[in-house]
Amino acid sequence: MGKFVIKQTKTGFVFNLKAGNGEIIATSEVYTTLANCKNGIASVKKNSVLAKLEDQTVEGFEKLTNPKFEVYTDKAGETRVRLKARNGEIIATGESYKAKASCLNGIESIRKNAPDAEIVIEEA
Repeated sequence: MGKFVIKQTKTGFVFNLKAGNGEIIATSEVYTTLANCKNGIASVKKNSVLAKLEDQTVEGFEKLTNPKFEVYTDKAGETRVRLKARNGEIIATGESYKAKASCLNGIESIRKNAPDAEIVIEEA
C-alpha cells in the first residue's frame, strides 16, 4: 500500500508518493501551506485515475486533453513523466528512467498506489 509523505522544507511543503516498498514514485512542487499541499495530494489521487497517457517520445504524438501523464525525454536523454491536472498544472513528477518501459511501469505504480494512499506528515 502506497503513502503520501509530506515534509516541511525551508520554503514550504512537499510530498512524495511512495510505493509499498518505500520507493519514491512521484514528487510534488513546493507548496506554501500545508493545506495547499494536501489539496495537491487530493488532485493527484483523483487525476491519476482519470489521466490519459501522452507519449511525447514518439514523433508526431497526439496532444491529449488534461488530465494526463506526459512521458518525455529530459535533457540527459532519460525518460520522465509528469502528471498534469485538468487545469494544465503539473501536480506530480516521476524520477528519470533509462528505459521507457520502466517509466511506463512507474505510471502504473502511481495509478495503483495514489488513489488509496494514506497521508503521513513527517516531523522535521
